[in-house]
Formats: sequence, structure tokens, C-alpha cells
Amino acid sequence: MGHQVHYLPLTPALFSLLVLVFVVLIILIQLRILRYAYMKLGVGPGAAMLLLFGSLIGSYFNIPITVLPGQSMTSGEVVEFFGMQYVVPVVQQWPGTVLAVNVGGAVIPTVMSAYLMFRYQLWGRAAIAVVAIALIIHLMATPVHGLGIAVPVFVPVIATAILAFILSREYAAPLAYIGGSMGTLIGADLSNLDKIGGLGAPVASIGGAGTFDGIFLTGILAVLLAGIVSPSRPRPAW
Repeated sequence: MGHQVHYLPLTPALFSLLVLVFVVLIILIQLRILRYAYMKLGVGPGAAMLLLFGSLIGSYFNIPITVLPGQSMTSGEVVEFFGMQYVVPVVQQWPGTVLAVNVGGAVIPTVMSAYLMFRYQLWGRAAIAVVAIALIIHLMATPVHGLGIAVPVFVPVIATAILAFILSREYAAPLAYIGGSMGTLIGADLSNLDKIGGLGAPVASIGGAGTFDGIFLTGILAVLLAGIVSPSRPRPAW
């Protein structure tokens, strides 16, 4: 099952573009252009680079949870959605849809979001951000045969930017990361688990495929927001 579960959810061209974005970010970090932005987010430049790199590489790894019964299967194809191309893994035997959790698109963002909520005690505002973004994403999430659930790539980014700034200028960066990451996971994947079995997807990855790119870009957005709209570094609660 390993070859079914561990695969790049994006086409080589799109994945290469994200790698290029990551390389540019590394250069900017080394030039200290984003140094103060990371400090305002509460994460040092080295840790921020590790976070982005871990999210990118972690998109390859999916942790299987269970197998959902299915009726038909799509395998070894490239599915296009809103101009973005996603890879459907090749399988030889198909017992059903493997439900998995993506490391880069679900595990790492969840751990990071929990850290930011504890550090800045953003329970109330974070809950509002997550619920609001989840509702927006749920309305726009589209079941795609052979892929799973997909959302327009820039919707989480734009919605998160506006909402985070409205909720708090000082804490816009952590709220953007929490609301965008968790809102996308809940609104796109978790709230549509009942639809996955009939999509013919070999692997349905929570935080992967059609939602990973939105979550990854939201992490970058949080850094940029910190440098643009936050007047000073957020005050940690501890």
C-alpha cells in the first residue's frame, strides 16, 4: 500500500513551482528581508524555514487511517481543477478509497496552529476565524472524481487575509495561519468525509491533493501579513 499512499499530490510542474517559491523565501530569509516578519509571527527565521520546508516535503507522506468502500476507481491520471493539476496515484489492486492524513497539509499545520493558540491565547478569535473560513471553504469545496475534495487555490488565502486583519491587527499573522489552515481542513476535508467514498479516488488525503496548496500558501501569507499589517511583534501570553 506504500506506493499508493506516498505520492506527490501535485504535478511535477506545480510542485517545482512551489519549490521555486520556497527557494526564493530562503534567499529572502538569508537577506533578512523577512526576518522581522517572522519575529512578529513568533517564529524565528530558522524555525520558519524548517516549517515551510517540512510542509513542502511532508506533502509526499500520507498516514493511512482506514479504507472506505467505493464503487469505481480512477487511477494514474492528472485531474485539472480551477487551472491547477493534481496527480491521481497509480494502483494495481483497489480494496476501496484509502483515507489518510497528509503530513505536510494536516499534521504540521495542526501542530503549528495549536502552538500559536497556546502562545498567544487566541482561543476566541481563533475559533471565530476557523469557523468563518470553514464555512466559506465548505460552500466552495467541490467533490472531484478521482481526486477527492478540492477548493480554488487562492480562496483560503484571500479570505484569511481579510478576516485576520478584521479580527486583530496585532495578531493578524497567527490568526491567518490558524484560521486558514484549520478552516480549510475542516471546511474542505472533514466536513465532506461522507462524499469521499463515491468519488473513485484511490487515496483521499486529509490536507493533501486539492487542499494542500491552499494550506501551504496560507502559511506564507501569515508571514507576509506579519510584516505588512502588524505594527509590532505580538505579545505572547507566556
